[in-house]
Amino acid sequence: MTTTTLAVLVPLLPFLGAVSGLLLGRRAPGFVRPLALLPTLASAVLAVMVAARQAGGTPLSAATELTPTGAPDLPVQLALHIDGYAALVAVLVGVVATCVQLYSTGYLRDDPRYSSYAALVSLFTAAMLLVVYSDDLIVLLVGWEVMGICSYFLVGHYWETRAARDASLKAFLVTKLGDVPFLVGIFALATDLDTFRISTLVIRVSSTLSDYELQHPTLVALLLLAGVAGKSAQFPLHTWLPDAMAGPTPVSALIHAATMVAAGVYVVGRLLPVFAASTAALAVLAAMAAVTMVGSALAALAQDDVKRVLAWSTVGQLAYMAGALAVLDRGAAVFHLLTHGAFKALLFLGAGVLIHAAGTNSLAAMSRMRGIAKRAPDAAWTMAVALLALAAIPPFSGFFSKEAVLGAAEHAAFGDTDGVPAAVGWIVLAAGLLTALLTAAYAGRLWLLALRGDGPEEAPDHGREPVVMNAVLWVLAVPSLALGLAYGVLPEWFDGTSLAPTLVTSVLATGLALVGGITVYAAWRHTAARRRVPLGAVAAHPRDDAATSEAEAIATHEPAYGDIATAPDPADPGRVLLGPLHRHAAHGFHLDAVYAALFVRPTRAAARLVRFLDHAVVDTYVRGAGLGPRMLGGAVRRAQTGNVQTYLSALLAGSLVLAVAAVVAATRNGGS
Repeated sequence: MTTTTLAVLVPLLPFLGAVSGLLLGRRAPGFVRPLALLPTLASAVLAVMVAARQAGGTPLSAATELTPTGAPDLPVQLALHIDGYAALVAVLVGVVATCVQLYSTGYLRDDPRYSSYAALVSLFTAAMLLVVYSDDLIVLLVGWEVMGICSYFLVGHYWETRAARDASLKAFLVTKLGDVPFLVGIFALATDLDTFRISTLVIRVSSTLSDYELQHPTLVALLLLAGVAGKSAQFPLHTWLPDAMAGPTPVSALIHAATMVAAGVYVVGRLLPVFAASTAALAVLAAMAAVTMVGSALAALAQDDVKRVLAWSTVGQLAYMAGALAVLDRGAAVFHLLTHGAFKALLFLGAGVLIHAAGTNSLAAMSRMRGIAKRAPDAAWTMAVALLALAAIPPFSGFFSKEAVLGAAEHAAFGDTDGVPAAVGWIVLAAGLLTALLTAAYAGRLWLLALRGDGPEEAPDHGREPVVMNAVLWVLAVPSLALGLAYGVLPEWFDGTSLAPTLVTSVLATGLALVGGITVYAAWRHTAARRRVPLGAVAAHPRDDAATSEAEAIATHEPAYGDIATAPDPADPGRVLLGPLHRHAAHGFHLDAVYAALFVRPTRAAARLVRFLDHAVVDTYVRGAGLGPRMLGGAVRRAQTGNVQTYLSALLAGSLVLAVAAVVAATRNGGS
């Protein structure tokens, strides 16, 4: 079988599995799990085979015309382009999606809507693989938008809870807000370069011998960046991602590790020469990444919901990737994308086990329980590995990929990267180092509160999780620990730029990470006595399967502990460290309130005005236009009595009136 055929099957198999699952889910429920797992597993195996055959060699390209567009030189083509970046990202998507499907067979084993859930996960996977392999912007856009609708349904899986309904709608609307300029940017880019083929337009925009030129490179880059900001949850369109934690934990793992949010970073990497054509666009990308890094890390340090901590962490780690792209190092960005996909999927799936073990998603409640780590030892050990990788502690994978980003920023800051202003490098480097300290702090806080609780309550004992769930955790622990060691091999798959850690940034970042970890540990020890004070009852108990326990925890968190983002916990080390900033950080620095004031309230006011005009003005005229004929018809109807004598009387009266009128008129005319 040719490599091209294998590559076509990679996104096709999950798509066929999704269609089959939707068609057979109710008629043949026994086939649901095989149809969910086997096509995704086969797709992952084929993605590995494609990557092994590609092996950093000449990119593979193939295309066939899908439809004409009316412009002879601008057909829409079903095209694929597989280089080292695409091959490895496809492997990441396939492996994580397989782990999520496998984990879900245990996590949602009693869920009545499992068949539709599994089919949507398969469709989600197929859409992301289409984005990864596609070499046509329009076909890529199809996968891009399919992921958006899949996220809407999957985030709203627990539609019985208000949080899930609101979160799914918010995710859909905010990402669509970025997709509109993204679509305009695609058309502008294709118009200037006369092609939708990504590989062709990259050559045309980067070649000095090309006859093609971007007329407005900054405008095109910023339009594309708006869509990327929405999809990859970067400032200012990042607010949907923390709320999306209302969906099932496996969905969170899929979105954060391998699909939707990774798509934006990947597309910027594919179109990097377009952004490189404008130093202003690189400066905007760097500033966006810097604000997102620091702001998300501070927000993560203040969250009470364990999954919201990880969600804000994802926002920050994606900002690291955006920072690497701002200094034109696509290799460092994709390297961090790969390692982050491994340890973030592990963190979310481990969090699902912890929520079930503790019966709550509140870190404040977990900190008052003893023995959570003993109840869920697999999750405790593997999450420790993932948190060390997140904090970039050597030799875990996150250290090497994050150092690749910081090293690229260092080179740009000292003017060693052509086309990148030194200021851009300094912005990314300074923000990256500060975020390294904050990342270690919130990672340490999560570990201490969730797994080192020493309060008066005993963690409930519900037995071990299903073997399949724990097995997935250990599978993901391997790349979380060791994938970073591939920094010496990956340049052969990428553009040849070294990914080895540099001495200065390695020492600085690791030192800052240690300072962050030690500081949060000291604050945790300082608040030890306060954890003896009861905060409130555990919101949900793990009597049922993990999915049911999580849904109950989401629904009852706010009544039990206050706002979903925070809890009034005096023993929280994050509250001690942030001080007066804690309240603002817990609510994402009130950006949602700003959006509500600037957009939501004016839109609702305009809607109320339109409703008033429609009912009080337009409807009045419409009703008036109908009232006159109706009254006239009523009058005529009353005159039709059916009595002949009445008709004759009216006829005589009318004749008499006409005769009198004629006489009067004749008299007046004669007198004149």
